[in-house]
Parts: sequence; C-alpha cells; structure tokens
Amino acid sequence: MNMLDTFVKPMHREGYRFVAIFAAVTLVLFWVWDPLGWIGVGMTVWCYYFFRDPRRMVPQGAGLMVSPADGVVSLIERAVPPEELGLGSGALMRVSVFMSVFNCHVNRAPIAGRITAKAYRPGKFLNASLDKASSDNERMSYVLELPDGRSIVVVQIAGLVARRIVSFVEEGQGLRTGERIGLIRFGSRVDVYLPEGVEPQVALGQTVLAGETVIAGLGQAWPRRSASLE
Repeated sequence: MNMLDTFVKPMHREGYRFVAIFAAVTLVLFWVWDPLGWIGVGMTVWCYYFFRDPRRMVPQGAGLMVSPADGVVSLIERAVPPEELGLGSGALMRVSVFMSVFNCHVNRAPIAGRITAKAYRPGKFLNASLDKASSDNERMSYVLELPDGRSIVVVQIAGLVARRIVSFVEEGQGLRTGERIGLIRFGSRVDVYLPEGVEPQVALGQTVLAGETVIAGLGQAWPRRSASLE
C-alpha cells in the first residue's frame, strides 16, 4: 500500500450527491469570503470521508462472526429482538456498535447466511449510544439464517444526527460474511443479537472494524473476553 492509498479511500455511490452539494456550497462561500470557503473545503473533505467505503480483509474461519460496523462497542447485554420480526419475547445476547460521525458508515453482514425476514420501523432520533435507542429510534431489522439452521438478528438504528437508513439487501437474499448490507447517514448504531449460548468475544469500549474484527465464534465454546486500559 502506498501513501496515496492510506489517505484516499473509495467512496460509496450514496455519497456522490452529498459531496457535490458540499462542494457547490463551498464555491459560494469562497465568493462570499475566503475564510468561509476554506471551512467549506474542510466540511467537503469530511463528507467524502463519511461516505468512504474501504475494502476489508474478512476472516474466513468457520463460525467466525465479524463486526457489522466500524465504531465502539457501547453495549453488551441480554435483550429482546425487535418485536416486528416476530421472534417472541425471549432475550438474546446483544452486542451494540456505536458509530460516530467520523466512522465509516457502510454496514456489513456479520456472517454468511440468508435473509429470512426484513422489517423497517419508523421512530425517534435519540442519541444512538443510549440503551433506549434500540426500542425508540427508527430502525431496519434483519433475520439472517445460518447454514446450521440457527439465526442472528442485525438491526441498523438511526441516531441523533442520522435521518436515513439505506438498505442494500432484500428478503431471501444470500450473503457472504462481510458483504455490504446498508448504510446509515450521519451517526448511528448497529445491534447484533447472537444465537443462544454464544458469548461475545469483544469488550465494552473496544474499537471494532466492520468486516474485520471478530465479535463472536459460533463453532467454539470460548469464554467471554475481558479488557484493560493500557
């Protein structure tokens, strides 16, 4: 990888018109006053980086579940999956990844499987790092059936600044581990509900990368990891 590849990342097509809008506003700001124009340049660069879509090295081990989003693990707890999926009231282990406005916002499939259910629910736009955002905020939910018959749930949750959840996949579609499933604009969160008996392999506050960081192993009885601040 050369120096240019380090700073210049591919951009998802969802970002094209937003970057164009930011660039047009920047030209107007330069016409009004040069210092404002340079602020516009900074915002345009930020917008480009928000919609970046870098390639990821996806682990290929059997049963490995990877993070669906870039960000920080904000919650690890048992919770009931979204009611609109019709999975009942039983609680499952949930891992939540909070994405700030500086993270890459392209979301990926945690593991290979087939989408057996997909449901959208409108809602509020609370801070996505809060626990109640899972039940109150706008969301898009998926049930992903694994080859062994078990299922996981992936939920895209809009946040305080986010105002649009974009889904790239449809019910009945088969997915590869790390395949792109959607995008949330401008700050948000993704929840993953693990199958019964599967323990997370990440810790609260840990930084994770979509498609690369292993968050659980379905084929092995690993103990939950702890972490210390170094």
